[in-house]
Amino acid sequence: MAKGFGSRGMGGMGGGINMNMIKQAQKMQQDMQRMQAELENKEYTAQAGGGVVSATVSGKHELKAIAIDPEAVDPDDVEMLQDLIVAAVNEAMRAASSDAASAMGQITGGLNLPF
Repeated sequence: MAKGFGSRGMGGMGGGINMNMIKQAQKMQQDMQRMQAELENKEYTAQAGGGVVSATVSGKHELKAIAIDPEAVDPDDVEMLQDLIVAAVNEAMRAASSDAASAMGQITGGLNLPF
């Protein structure tokens, strides 16, 4: 018999798998799947340039809408408009990611699980 693996199970951990732990893990998995589905249906909107550009993304991190105030359209400064669009989209994406991390953290109790 391998060293450290006696008749009490692996590493003397008391034998078989704790059924309560399995049930807790299954419940956590179900809660995570439910929360992920809810998050995918949410929308996140962010603004840039004092609100002249607005971007909306889904919980799936898909761009859903861009709104541009006509005052933000300056043919002589297209770069500014482009920067505002990028800023609004990035901020909306950050909001979606932050909400997902927060929601999943509540379910996992702070465990650092990859998702």
